[in-house]
Amino acid sequence: MAPALNLAGAGHVGRALGRLFHASGVFAVQDVLTRSADSARQAVDFIGAGTPASTLAAMRPARAWLLAVNDDQIAPVCAALAAAHDLKGAVIFHCSGAKASSELQAARDAGALVASVHPIRSFADPDKVAREFAGTFCGIEGDVEALTLLEPAFAAIGARLVEIDPAAKTVYHAAAVFASNYLVTVLDASLRAYQAAGVPEEVARELARPLAEETLANVFRLGPAAALSGPVARGDFATVARQQAALTQWDAPTGQLYEALVAPTTDLARRKPKQT
Repeated sequence: MAPALNLAGAGHVGRALGRLFHASGVFAVQDVLTRSADSARQAVDFIGAGTPASTLAAMRPARAWLLAVNDDQIAPVCAALAAAHDLKGAVIFHCSGAKASSELQAARDAGALVASVHPIRSFADPDKVAREFAGTFCGIEGDVEALTLLEPAFAAIGARLVEIDPAAKTVYHAAAVFASNYLVTVLDASLRAYQAAGVPEEVARELARPLAEETLANVFRLGPAAALSGPVARGDFATVARQQAALTQWDAPTGQLYEALVAPTTDLARRKPKQT
């Protein structure tokens, strides 16, 4: 029989993983606890298995527990779980990208095995995630015995597992912020600068699109150093200075953003392969 899995927290992440685990048969989804009875019932309906629970104490013993709660609630919920249950030998894990498995120390102190498995994707649409999860990279770390159970379980639902250093978990999470959130911020600066030059917004997007798409393709095909072009890569710092001054005069925060990027871009240019 598949080992029992309890879900403490079943928002988008918990629901999607619960459905995947149930469908693959690697875990038997047992009890599901959320902030309200209604949301617990909705989660169970989405997953297609499990029983709504009203409290941590009311949940039945399980081989594995997924704490799919907000980052700042992981440690408190874990402590409450350890106080309410005998966790010796159980596997307790969370899916935060920002927090390490050390957030589950209360469970470890109670004899549990702990881990963190972070799927590197957006869960805004859990139904879509559940349909298209195969191939998703997951950063994984924790106790060896916990990973012995979790690695094959996640592999069974199509995850591509990448071991990470728990001591660098915050840096690991910041990597995703650079690749996603701050990339959007830089592109927004580009679009606003085009508009400041009189280009309509919808046209600005079409001007920036091929540059951005080709650059991204080159980064992942050739590597960042080889993909770098432009005035810094050419050593044209007179142009860099003029652009920075013009941006600062137009919009000081955008000028500061430009200035902050000059030094790391210069370092990247030094790694650019020499042309022969």
